[in-house]
Amino acid sequence: MERRVMHLDLDSFFVSVERLQNKDLMGKPVIICGSSDRGVVSSCSYEARQFGVHSAMGAKLARQLCPHGIFISGDMDAYSKHSRLVTDVIEARAPVVEKASIDEHYLDISGMDKYIKSSALWASELRQTIMSETGLPISFGLSNSKTVSKIATNEAKPNGEKYIDWGTEKTFLAPLSIKKMPGVGDKTYIQLRSMGIEKIETVQQMEMGLFQRVMGENGASIWKRCNAIDNNPVEAYSEQKSMSTETTFEKDTTDINHLKRVLVSMVHELAFQLRKQEKVSGCITLKLRYSDFQTYTFQCKIPYTASDHVLQKKILELLEKNYTRRVLIRLIGIKFSHLVNGFNQIHLFDDTEEMVKLYQAMDKIRLKFGDSAIKKAGGLD
Repeated sequence: MERRVMHLDLDSFFVSVERLQNKDLMGKPVIICGSSDRGVVSSCSYEARQFGVHSAMGAKLARQLCPHGIFISGDMDAYSKHSRLVTDVIEARAPVVEKASIDEHYLDISGMDKYIKSSALWASELRQTIMSETGLPISFGLSNSKTVSKIATNEAKPNGEKYIDWGTEKTFLAPLSIKKMPGVGDKTYIQLRSMGIEKIETVQQMEMGLFQRVMGENGASIWKRCNAIDNNPVEAYSEQKSMSTETTFEKDTTDINHLKRVLVSMVHELAFQLRKQEKVSGCITLKLRYSDFQTYTFQCKIPYTASDHVLQKKILELLEKNYTRRVLIRLIGIKFSHLVNGFNQIHLFDDTEEMVKLYQAMDKIRLKFGDSAIKKAGGLD
């Protein structure tokens, strides 16, 4: 049976949502970033990209490159809402769905040709349905693997479709720049160009052993993808539904300040795990168990995030709103759920550039010296 994998990507998703809410933004250079020059660009329109603006760029530089651009602080509540709408449309029709990020999905539709006219026609009709029901532009690629489909999607943009027939995957990849291969970042690209490798075709003509010796442990993976060898399965994104932690006190307490410090420490640790796994959470839960063993949970949906201070603010709001009995607490816990991949794409939305660098520095320390190497002062007794 021929494997058929579909990759769907919402084009300039944040910008598209803003344009849904304000038609006057159509055709104009729109830049989504923090509210000050210290922020970072989260997304930008194709019109803004023509001036050199790109995501993760400092807002100050973006304003210099595109002074006539329309700068918007963004609305993560709206983005999260529209992301869920798209996911609902896809999950109602596709057998296996992996939500790779807030605006990106993989679908395994292998074998569906037994029940439909063709997988290509079904894919095109799904795209039309998404656009009709959400108003958002979307592109997709369809091939035998996740890697080739993702590259095909990028080639189909903006707002297009691309089908790679079975057996033509290597031919499709050959003339493309090696930089278009997923997993080839700036450093790897510079290394490859220094070796005279510009096109994927050049890697295809090399022996895997030689390429691996030159490129190191990542060499085999890059070589296989360049040769359209990718058997990675499409995995339902809800496979890991949540992550949680809780603690039972040695002595039951009503000390609200102590409870807050414990929650801050919990958020600090779990948010680090989110970022380490390159995930974001769309829902938080507070768990309280009283001295009489009655247990209550309080939940709220949030814009997708892996940012300590955003999660901390929400969990403390839940505590202040719901811990009203002032009865002794035996156990307290938190849970992050509705997890999806995508930290690299939408991390620390609307934070300052300094805040982004702070989290990166803290995570680097913990990755090197252990989870407890650095802690937030607000979580210490």
